[in-house]
Formats: sequence, C-alpha cells, structure tokens
Amino acid sequence: MRTKVIAGNWKMNKDLNESVTLVSEIKNGLTKLNSSSEIIICPPYTSLETVNSLIKDTAINLGAQNMHFEDSGAFTGEISADMLKSVGCNYVILGHSERRKIFLETNEVINKKVKKALDKNLKVIFCIGETLSERESNVTFKVLEEQIVNGLSNIDNDKVQNLTVAYEPVWAIGTGKTASPEQAQEVHEFIRKLIAQLYSDNLAQDMKILYGGSVKPNNAASLLSKPDIDGALIGGACLKPDLFLEVIKIAG
Repeated sequence: MRTKVIAGNWKMNKDLNESVTLVSEIKNGLTKLNSSSEIIICPPYTSLETVNSLIKDTAINLGAQNMHFEDSGAFTGEISADMLKSVGCNYVILGHSERRKIFLETNEVINKKVKKALDKNLKVIFCIGETLSERESNVTFKVLEEQIVNGLSNIDNDKVQNLTVAYEPVWAIGTGKTASPEQAQEVHEFIRKLIAQLYSDNLAQDMKILYGGSVKPNNAASLLSKPDIDGALIGGACLKPDLFLEVIKIAG
C-alpha cells in the first residue's frame, strides 16, 4: 500500500510574516489529525529557512518550487540544489506547467534539473500535464509520454526511486475545473504502465503519482479513492489552512 502524499505549492504567495502564520496554523491543525499521509509544503524561497525552523520535529517536509541545474555561477536570480538543502529542503518541484508555459522551460531543461536534484539527493516532484487544446485533440497520452521519456532521459533506477510524478492537467490549474476521477485515474494508470516499461514493474508499483488541478475538500475523496492516485499537489487550497487540513484529513 503506497502512503498518500499531500503537497502544497504556495507559488508566489505569502511574505515572511504571512508564511509564519500559515505554517503555524497548519502545524497546529496537524496535531489534531494524527494523519498517516506524507505532508510537504513548498513556500517561496524567501520563507524557506524560517518555515524550516518552525516545522523541525514535525512530520512536515519542506520543498522548494524550482531550482537551477548548475551548482553555482553567473546565473542571476537562480537558486542551486545545495542552497535549497542548506535551508532545510528535502523536496523540489520541477517541470510545473507554469515553468513550462511562462518561463518556456523545455523537456530538455527540466531533465537537467531533475538529474541535478536527484544527484544532490533532493526528492523531486516531477510535474507533467496537457493543455486543453491537447486534450481536445486527443493527444494527451502522446504529450505525457514525451514529457516523461524526455524529462527522465538517462536517469537510472536507483535515482528515479526518489521521484514522485504529479499529473496536472494544465486546463485544471487555477481554473476551478477538475478532471473527473475517471479521467484522472485513466491518466494515472497510463503513467504507471509507462514507468513500468521504462524502468520496472516493481518501481512503477512503488512510485507515487499525485493529481494536481483545483483539488479541494469537495472533490478530494473521489479523486484519492482511485487506485492509481496516491495523493495531491495542491495550489490555491493550500494557502487556506482549513482547506489544506481538510484534504489531509480526507487522505488519511
């Protein structure tokens, strides 16, 4: 049985004081839940160190929202894997659709980032997903296969064991739209079979595959009950502690 994972991507939200308030409310709420799920929060860079100090000795894991594929150098505004580790991160989100679309990150760039993160012993939440036009053109599986095959190119079995896939249909991120549980399950099953082909059936069965895209308490139970959906990568709802905690409760 794969442990459920609930991850919160704060995106470009919450200054330092707001971050302290949010994480404190999440931490306090978790003490009442006794959840068996793995919890990950991914604040903005400016809050990582402070948030890390607040979640010490708790079951909450700290993640970053992005990183560069080089160790250091003249890359103004970028953050390295070692920098993330130095402030307490053990996870990093890579390949998010907003990085792909807004910042024009290619599968090849994302592959470099995934390799570097895994080489540095950071656990990766590797995001994939199709746009609305791609879904309507019936090329969802083709797009996802390209993102997975190219994004995980030349990454060995022992490294990819530290990777979690997050399927986020781009048309459902921040739109209020959600893939139906049946649509999401169909895609998650496809992803697991593809991972089995690329690596092994055992690795595919162990790999956690999350769903992301307007996950809220009112749809979490129906999504998380599906056999190949192992948790959620949550955007908007993770900024409201009551909603985030309710999803964690449902997952448990």
